[in-house]
Amino acid sequence: MAQWTSAVGASQLARQLNAQQPRPGGAGTRKPPAYRALADGVRLLVLEGRVPVAARLPAERELALALSVSRTTVAAAYEALRGEGFLESRRGAGSWTAVPAGNPLPSRGLEPLPPESVGSMIDLGCAALPAPEPWLTRGVQGAVEELAPYAHTHGDYPAGIPVLRQMLADRYTARGIPTMPEQIMVTTGAMGAMDAICHLFGGRGERIAVESPSYANILQLMREAGARLVPVAMAEELGGWDLPRWRQVLRDAAPRLAYVVADFHNPTGALADEDQRRGLVDAARSAGTVLVVDETMAELHLDKEVDMPRPVCAFDPAGSTVITVGSASKAFWAGMRIGWVRAAPDVIRSLVAARAYADLGTPVLEQLAIDWLMRTGGWDEAVAHRRAQARENRDALVSAVGRELPEWEFTVPSGGLTLWVRTGGLSGSRLAEVGERVGVRVPSGPRFGVDGAFEGFVRLPFTVGGPVADEAAARLAAAARLVETGATTGVEAPRTFVA
Repeated sequence: MAQWTSAVGASQLARQLNAQQPRPGGAGTRKPPAYRALADGVRLLVLEGRVPVAARLPAERELALALSVSRTTVAAAYEALRGEGFLESRRGAGSWTAVPAGNPLPSRGLEPLPPESVGSMIDLGCAALPAPEPWLTRGVQGAVEELAPYAHTHGDYPAGIPVLRQMLADRYTARGIPTMPEQIMVTTGAMGAMDAICHLFGGRGERIAVESPSYANILQLMREAGARLVPVAMAEELGGWDLPRWRQVLRDAAPRLAYVVADFHNPTGALADEDQRRGLVDAARSAGTVLVVDETMAELHLDKEVDMPRPVCAFDPAGSTVITVGSASKAFWAGMRIGWVRAAPDVIRSLVAARAYADLGTPVLEQLAIDWLMRTGGWDEAVAHRRAQARENRDALVSAVGRELPEWEFTVPSGGLTLWVRTGGLSGSRLAEVGERVGVRVPSGPRFGVDGAFEGFVRLPFTVGGPVADEAAARLAAAARLVETGATTGVEAPRTFVA
């Protein structure tokens, strides 16, 4: 029986390999043989999780044709990968990817660092801050005091508890978007909201237009749902959306869904202006595309001079085109798994009906805590504290990276939690691989693209500051030197670091 569980086509693998940045050579460095470069490329794709473990690779002849290299080169690369434990083969069954014994399975997303690694590893992989206190404790205590009436019920509220649906509707109304509770569904985080939306609108084989780059975990969720992703490039630096490209894609590809982050885009930090928002809604409406807008970063404007545009749904008064997703995870705390959807009542009813076959509902206690915080003013106080914390971290990280890695390029965003960095020609995948060896965990650019794009980038979140930001930048600089020289073996284990 074959040991592979999925397959990678020759053209797909060739696109991913061709998108990789070549390893820069220092003085006197010899260019590796073609087979070695090919083997290294496949190994990095496996380590990054962009080619899954137990995926059947193309036959040697097929891949050679797709890459315009000799079959001998591919055969030698496969043999090298087998010798290193990254490939297994059996006559009649083909060859499939593997990881050597003792190596952790590569992550397809950006999971938080295990708690046991704290101290020796600086985690720049997860764009989430610690819980804001004392507001978390106050919110939970307030929720417990109000729990008794709900404890006498079955506890299943597929659309969310009524008081929180009303609270969220009122907050949209206060922003100038008249909203009824019937237009709100509470979910288990923004990921729960996106999962429900994708299953309702984006069935297997459906096209979904996405920004390029875009949020890695959402891209992976859509891939696993069987969607066909259609990337649309962002404008340069922090310019937001490239509307002519969006209009062309929506017209030519006619995607069922489009997913965008209008407010402090993840990963670039771009803020779409009102003209872009109006134009994209009009283009989506004309194409018959449902526009899903992720607002999870909307409250994280860090600079006082930022003039926040109206929400995207303000340009869709009929409610027929825009679905809005919000969450407590970024503005408050990732451990508070509360998200929500704002949409037309008929869409909410369909999402609620479909939810009966998924998770049934969101935990009541956490919903009560968010309602208590929003009702008492604790939410606004906690978010203001979060903004100040993220602003301080951003400034410290920008200063440290600019000092340690002056050849790296970035534009400082005015909000959000992420810095999108061009790595001076170095491979983001290799930096991520070597970074873990020197004690800093960083996601590479290709995680945020489609088919291996953005190899020359990494994403740095505003989650560390002060001495920890300095140390993180120093470790990134050490990783960059190792990647640049190719000296990635025999790296000393990271020491425990205490701020």
